[in-house]
Amino acid sequence: MKLKIFLAGLALASLGAFGVMRTTGALAESPTEERMRRLHHECDRGDRRACVQFGIMIGENRERHAEWQRTHPEWWWWR
Repeated sequence: MKLKIFLAGLALASLGAFGVMRTTGALAESPTEERMRRLHHECDRGDRRACVQFGIMIGENRERHAEWQRTHPEWWWWR
C-alpha cells in the first residue's frame, strides 16, 4: 500500500515538473512568434491563407529577421 502511494506521489510530482517546464518554455516565446509558428505549420499543411499571413508577418517585422533566421531556420527555406 505504501509503495502505491509513493509511486502515485512520484507520478504527480513528475507531471507537475513537466507542467512547469512546459509553461516556462511557452513564456519564452512572444505571442508574435507563437502565431508565426502556427501559421508556418498550417502553411506546411497546405493552407494558402496561412502562407500569405505568414509572409506578411515576416515582411512587417524586418528588424527581427536576423534573430528569426537564427532561431527558426525552417522558416527561411528559400534562402
